Amino acid sequence: SVFCLADCTGHGVPGGFMSMLGNSFLNEIVVENKIFKADQILNKLRSKIIHALEQKGDTQQKDGMDMSLCVWNKIDNTLEFAGANNPLWLLRTVVSSSGVENKQLEEYKADKMPIGLYLETEVPFSSVTIQLQKGDIIYLSTDGYADQFGGPKGKKLKYKQLIESLIKNSSLSMAEQKNILDSTFNEWMHRHDQVDDVSVIGVRVV
Repeated sequence: SVFCLADCTGHGVPGGFMSMLGNSFLNEIVVENKIFKADQILNKLRSKIIHALEQKGDTQQKDGMDMSLCVWNKIDNTLEFAGANNPLWLLRTVVSSSGVENKQLEEYKADKMPIGLYLETEVPFSSVTIQLQKGDIIYLSTDGYADQFGGPKGKKLKYKQLIESLIKNSSLSMAEQKNILDSTFNEWMHRHDQVDDVSVIGVRVV
């Protein structure tokens, strides 16, 4: 199965238009053309976005999207990840020789470029294949959660607090984790305006 989390540049109509384009092109690439290599999907999606928007190197047009894309092979339980600016976090419970459980979160970094025009010479996206284990949790997030202003000093929430929360609450059900993320975000934001769309995905391997 293929799943992804995307964050489009711009708000309102430009962001909505980019979302529609991205969804349509992904369906064409994966469903119609049956391409299941994560890096190839991002490469083809970028080419289609640039062509559709007629983006050229001498313009200031930088519309595009950040994306975390996963291809889960359930036969051998592997996950291929490719990212455009947005990483993947893998939470795994490791049991020591003495029987103590430790939660470990590993970050798989994304390529530092968006789906869209970025460099005059296109650099191919890369991918990594992860051997999953029972109990693993895959987390994807846009920057909206970490970039929210709030707290006692009106500063950004930041990724550190998000990651610490994911580790601390990973033993809870996914529904409970969602509720904690919601309440933490709202308490942090308090009287500040929400600055961006917020999306966090968690998938537990069973």
